[in-house]
Amino acid sequence: MSAVRYFVRDVQEAIAFYTDVLEFELIAQYGPAMAIVRRGSLTLWLAGPRSSAAQPTAEGETPSAGGWNRIVLITDDLTSRQAGIEAAGCTIRVPLRTGPGGSQLVILDPSGNSIELFEEG
Repeated sequence: MSAVRYFVRDVQEAIAFYTDVLEFELIAQYGPAMAIVRRGSLTLWLAGPRSSAAQPTAEGETPSAGGWNRIVLITDDLTSRQAGIEAAGCTIRVPLRTGPGGSQLVILDPSGNSIELFEEG
């Protein structure tokens, strides 16, 4: 099994976003520190400020949310997914656009992590 870890500012807020907006299933929650959600074969670890992974390194660097790395959720109806995302009030980082492999839309979770929704074609 493999997983992706996202640093989040608020674990409860992240759980609500991923389960309500993106249809992930809550697998486990470790108080306010961390939660694990899953959608299909993708397991996502949501690490809050109280998690061990978010503590400063020996060099003093503190891990944080955000950046351009992202998970990609493949959908077969990006247009209807976009309507649901807009209705939920999500922040759109990159509006819907089409390239040679298909169409994509990049949104932000409540902590500023990027999520790409992609439709082949």
